Amino acid sequence: MKNPMQLPITDPVPRPDDSAAKAIDPVCGMKVDPSTPLHRDYQGKTHFFCHQGCQDKFESDPAGVLANRAAKDAAKGGSAPEHSCCGGHGGGGSAAKSNAQPANPDAIYTCPMHLEIEQVGPGDCPICGMDLEPKFVDASATGEDEQYIDMRRRFWVGAALSIPLLVIAMGPMVGLRIGSGLSITSFGWLQLALATPVVFWCGWPLLVRGVKSFRTMNLNMFSLIAVGTMAAYLFSFVVVVLPDVIPRAFYENGVPPLYFEAAAVIITLVLLGQVLELRARHQTGGAIRELLQLTPETAHRVSGDSDEEVSLDEVRKGDHLRVRPGEKIPVDGRLISGSSRVDESMLTGEPMPVPKSEGNEITGGTLNQTGAFVMEATGVGGETVLSRIVQMVADAQRSRAPIQKLADVVARYFVPAVILSSIAAFVGWAVFGPEPQLAHALVAAVAVLIIACPCALGLATPMSVMVGVGRGAKEGVLVKNAEMLEIMEKVDTVVVDKTGTLTQGRPEVTTIETFGQWKQADVLVIAAALESHSEHPFAQSVVRRAEEPIPSATDFDSITGQGIRGTVDGHDVLVGNSKLISSTLAASTSIDEVNQKAIGYQRDGATVVYVVIDGELAGMISITDPIKESTPSALKTLHELGLRVVMLTGDAEATAKSVAAELGIDEYHAGVSPEEKLSFIRKQKEQGKVVAMAGDGINDAPALAEANVGIAMGTGTGVAIESAGVTLVGGDLRGVAAAANLSRKTMRNIRQNLFFAFVYNAIGIPLAAGLLYPVFGLLLSPMVAAAAMSLSSVSVIGNALRLRTIDLT
Repeated sequence: MKNPMQLPITDPVPRPDDSAAKAIDPVCGMKVDPSTPLHRDYQGKTHFFCHQGCQDKFESDPAGVLANRAAKDAAKGGSAPEHSCCGGHGGGGSAAKSNAQPANPDAIYTCPMHLEIEQVGPGDCPICGMDLEPKFVDASATGEDEQYIDMRRRFWVGAALSIPLLVIAMGPMVGLRIGSGLSITSFGWLQLALATPVVFWCGWPLLVRGVKSFRTMNLNMFSLIAVGTMAAYLFSFVVVVLPDVIPRAFYENGVPPLYFEAAAVIITLVLLGQVLELRARHQTGGAIRELLQLTPETAHRVSGDSDEEVSLDEVRKGDHLRVRPGEKIPVDGRLISGSSRVDESMLTGEPMPVPKSEGNEITGGTLNQTGAFVMEATGVGGETVLSRIVQMVADAQRSRAPIQKLADVVARYFVPAVILSSIAAFVGWAVFGPEPQLAHALVAAVAVLIIACPCALGLATPMSVMVGVGRGAKEGVLVKNAEMLEIMEKVDTVVVDKTGTLTQGRPEVTTIETFGQWKQADVLVIAAALESHSEHPFAQSVVRRAEEPIPSATDFDSITGQGIRGTVDGHDVLVGNSKLISSTLAASTSIDEVNQKAIGYQRDGATVVYVVIDGELAGMISITDPIKESTPSALKTLHELGLRVVMLTGDAEATAKSVAAELGIDEYHAGVSPEEKLSFIRKQKEQGKVVAMAGDGINDAPALAEANVGIAMGTGTGVAIESAGVTLVGGDLRGVAAAANLSRKTMRNIRQNLFFAFVYNAIGIPLAAGLLYPVFGLLLSPMVAAAAMSLSSVSVIGNALRLRTIDLT
């Protein structure tokens, strides 16, 4: 799976001529097609929604949502936004790459640490105070994030004022003769002038969040920053303005100390941490953004005798689109005129282009190579395969791993504990500390407040999950949610189907043996008449081999795990395995004798299909499905990871034994029905095994759902994918090994982050409280505490970002 997927995605927006027919989403205010299935009746009126998230938010508080929408519309003069909402919801808008554009202000934003927090437009989390970020990737937002730009501006202004302030305040301590001509009073006023804009302009967003945290009693990192910096600033302000009210216990060298530089530097360092954090968090969405940016911007719609170039947003179902050589296919569709070869490596990872002719399905985002053709659009916007994949990745990145519960419990009590520790440090130094007691007490209390960082603790898990899921997506490993990622790490048994999983999934008829008066061509055509009703790869191989025209079949009936029956040109026909035909053959035919003939083919790894016509054996078709070139190396990797591999197949014993021996599979079971696959998975779980099941067929869906982790091969059916926790887009078994590697490395990264966050606080708080003073006579400066606090969050994020470059092979 070396070729990264390229997942373009667009959602339709109203055409100029039909905008009036659009309804308004009451949550985000976007225009919505009233034909959408997302709608709810409330107080006699039907409300339509552009996304499931908006509908869920409405249903949780319809009165509040409608009141909020009315207020927003009134502020805007009652006009609804004219642009598409898809940028703020999983679909994404047109991937225009020209001029930088800001993010959609009406998109749904959420907190990376508290997923239950959602609101329309940017803001900060009422629980932890962190900047909210768009819930869904916005392909149209090509510019830098506004929050990042604002924080960066505040940081640079803060740095420009804090550096000279630090030099003025601390210079004399290292022998610098700065401000020697100024009086103590003038010296204080100069520091006040430099520190005030840093604290109250640069640090304003931080202080606002701190105040809000106390008002709502959701104490967080910003609670500590606000208390610590304001304590340092306000004490210093009183020293400058009303020096006579300061107790003598605060005096150092005969004068009360100033802590303006501490307050300013703390704010500046926290802003630096915010800037680095916002930048790093932005990078976690790179996996999806890279995919979004590769979508074609326009399509050539066939209009009469000419073509018109239209924006992808204007393409509708049923439109006829012309695709020229070298162009990317704009949307999902069906080829209706012409032929070509299409490079689907962005989806499957396979380098060889796939021939396409009339009637073939084609996927948006794949690359047309050799010929020109006309296609009919069958899936646009959020309905395309790639759109659904992108949404799956986005949802997985927002999900919470069970291991996060530990951090949540700790964070709930952390800030109150830090505030109590700060008070205890102040009292301890004020009572038992050396002179000046209150000055030392203030420094220790502020340092304890500043060094504690619940942000690092809260970010430890979600950052690793976001980056890990994105890394997997680039390799074609799509994880449904973080829980699956955590369970996958514990898997010890991998159960695989044979057809389409170990093999190429495109079998070919190799031998046809007939009996009685039947000819090969007649047996093939009659068998194909029934097999044309089946989507099984073996059935399709018979249809491809048969000569046209193929007659129609009536009274068709599928016998799960055995075969099919029906009527063709007046003949009663059975096509299937030995289980199906043994009870229906005429007495003159010995099934044992027939099976002996089949064993020779099966020993070579072929599958044998029997054809019974009017109760007599008419033919035996040998079908070979070659093993994928990547399968042996993938199985080797799985074994190196310590995983036990079991093959379950509906094929005969001889075929299964041949394949298992060739590939070195640990255990195999042949002639297994879908019910027996399900039963096998259950027994393995009862024995304490953690089972991952990999398959691609409809008959695999029950077993995929029963397994601890279901792994669907993306080349298979949508039913299998819906039943799975992990999807391998390329349908390559190497993806199973990649998924195992991804889960192990991501969970290890999470544990590293949690360990770092816990250890940092376990060491940092005692040091800030004065642990070093009895030994070295050192009291940790609040500025050093601020630097450590900021770097702790950045370190956690930096460690998570390492997952972007891990090797999954």
